[in-house]
Amino acid sequence: MSRYRFIEVQRAQCPVRRLCQVLGMPASGYYAWHQAQRQAVNQEPPAWEAALVQVFAHHKRRYGTRRLRVALRQKGYRVGRQRLRTAMRRRGLHALQPKAYTPRTTDSPHGLRCAPNRLLDQPKPTQANRVWVSDSTYLPLANGDWVYLCAYQDMASKQVLGWQVGVSMPEELITRALQRAFWA
Repeated sequence: MSRYRFIEVQRAQCPVRRLCQVLGMPASGYYAWHQAQRQAVNQEPPAWEAALVQVFAHHKRRYGTRRLRVALRQKGYRVGRQRLRTAMRRRGLHALQPKAYTPRTTDSPHGLRCAPNRLLDQPKPTQANRVWVSDSTYLPLANGDWVYLCAYQDMASKQVLGWQVGVSMPEELITRALQRAFWA
């Protein structure tokens, strides 16, 4: 007979803390064992886990723990996000993550001649307005749209000389940014 079982049998006659003290073991160990024994008897999953699987399938695996929690609350189950996360992990349920949209920024197979990078072998400039560099990129907006940015920068001072923003990337976006850099 284990010490925990002995305490279980004798707890009607003597307090648990006293029995644990006599046996030289912490009372918290007994209570943890006792809780595990009770949970082993109640191995049947709670009703909300069946509802979790049903709601998860109904929404085509698109709902994560936040929206699942709201959906289960509407069905009458009050479950926390951590418990939902644990149950989902135990059942192998993973919400699908949509791929982020990345706009096209360049037309690579255009067939036009590209200028070589002649700055690679050169020393870094020490005087301002000797070498300018340019780049164009896209910026995501809060509403889900995109805008394009072209900027010219002085290599020595690292100062942005001119820039232009537009909803598309025509040739005018680049030339207007260059004009702003010239007249700055």
